[in-house]
Amino acid sequence: MNAIEVIDKKRRKEELTKEEIKYIFEGFLNGTVENYQMSALLMAIVLNGMTDEEVYALTDVFINSGDVLDLSNISGIKVDKHSTGGIGDKTTLVVAPIVASLGIKVCKMSGRGLGYTGGTIDKLESIPGFRVSLSEDEIIKQVNEIGLAITSQTKNLVPLDKVVYALRDVTGTVESIPLIASSIMSKKIASGADKIVIDIKVGSGALIKTLEDARHLSALMINIGKKYNREVRTLITDMNTPLGKAIGNSLEVIEAVSILKGRGKDTYLYNVCVELASNLVSMALNESLEDARKMVVENINNGQAYDKFMEFVKYQGGEVSKLKVSDKTMIVRSEKNGKITDIDALKVGMLSASLGSQCEREGDLIDYNVGVVLHKNIGDLVNEGDALCTVYLGTKEPAFNPLECFKIETF
Repeated sequence: MNAIEVIDKKRRKEELTKEEIKYIFEGFLNGTVENYQMSALLMAIVLNGMTDEEVYALTDVFINSGDVLDLSNISGIKVDKHSTGGIGDKTTLVVAPIVASLGIKVCKMSGRGLGYTGGTIDKLESIPGFRVSLSEDEIIKQVNEIGLAITSQTKNLVPLDKVVYALRDVTGTVESIPLIASSIMSKKIASGADKIVIDIKVGSGALIKTLEDARHLSALMINIGKKYNREVRTLITDMNTPLGKAIGNSLEVIEAVSILKGRGKDTYLYNVCVELASNLVSMALNESLEDARKMVVENINNGQAYDKFMEFVKYQGGEVSKLKVSDKTMIVRSEKNGKITDIDALKVGMLSASLGSQCEREGDLIDYNVGVVLHKNIGDLVNEGDALCTVYLGTKEPAFNPLECFKIETF
């Protein structure tokens, strides 16, 4: 067996055995398979897909590439939440403290940005002093004491996924259902949570573009969960337009705090966060979804969810009061009268990324203070000169005219 044979087999759309999958992926981790060879295999998988059995095998190889977090020293049900990624998706920053404020243990390992979608760890890292890397002992101690910890993937937890994840990000191999399923579920299983809710984003600003693909991914992840005795629920949510007003790391933290303070009620971001939190509460406490939703809304309204967020940030060394955004801004104004019929999520994500909010290459430094804040929604009427968005600039200029993010039809 050699790497070329395995790559060629997948190029011919043939099913790989578990031994072949283990050989080439473990080889990449230990250095016997080169970056360019793994890049070729990943592209073949993107183009030709994998069978469900291949996905199960790949997930197992990922899980067994490192340690599995033992959360047995944390009492009670442990829950986790994950999103497949979207533009402006800061739901974890809202959902986790809501759930923890209701006495449910939340232990979450999050990732960095992938493609044009922002990562929770990048957002948290924008908070001055915040420690994104915790040891296993620190995670357990923190969850026992305050009920919530969010950390980057530990060095020995699914290390294979970490190196493949980084390579996918810079080789155009992000949008693959088999790779997304195995990446997410290997981390969720290895992280030790009992019950998991996964938010599957669908649309132009998401990794998943069609409802059919979202349903396929949903079934895959639920079945993987069953194989490891984990209860998994999935929600399929829209990502054709950005989630919320803010896109960019510091800006998204500020918006998440605003939601936790009870602002933005009945916005799509607020409603998605409430729905995700309600499902986690329902699973953990064995409550009806309706009763769980009432509990969630009450803890937003009474301030306990916000208090839990502040306690969590402080515990991990962060100071929200020192959060910064760029003071160099550009207001983008409409050039005509009309009605906004579309705000392209992917375009907005590309705009923010071009300013430096995401990595273009491995090793790139992120500018946490740049991004975009939208001032209008789809369906809004605008006049010439009205502000559509504010662009927060750093050292890089926008890669294209921000007006391209908006479709405005004249009457």
